[in-house]
Amino acid sequence: MSQIVQQTLRKLKEHDVRITPQRQAVLEFMIGTHMHPTADDVYRALSGRFPNMSVATIYNNLRLFTSLGIIEEMAYGDASSHFDFAQTKHYHAICENCGKVVDIFYPELDDVEVIAQNLTGFMVTGHRMEVHGICPECQIKQQKS
Repeated sequence: MSQIVQQTLRKLKEHDVRITPQRQAVLEFMIGTHMHPTADDVYRALSGRFPNMSVATIYNNLRLFTSLGIIEEMAYGDASSHFDFAQTKHYHAICENCGKVVDIFYPELDDVEVIAQNLTGFMVTGHRMEVHGICPECQIKQQKS
């Protein structure tokens, strides 16, 4: 088991969260994936190992992990939220055609909250940046049609 999984399991135990096999599987999937899956994606990935697990169980675990700050819920206006496990602050590029989400790591933007607070007087509690466009795969498909 990876160190990240072990650290995250410890955090769950610190919050008195019971570690069920399904909960651990959802956590390990989220840590191991480079996609930004929906709850349905997680369900499809794990349903072979846990045939009696429902989509509601997946949603409940994702909501729990979100409330504890373990994963981030990304609602982009489509029908389903996407979820992201990340240990470092980052941003997202989103394809307008297929919905693919790609991480962007750009540490120079880390100061944006301080700058915004200084310019506006707001007590900034967080920020999110999204870049929208057409991914390379969809660009190729468009060129072929």
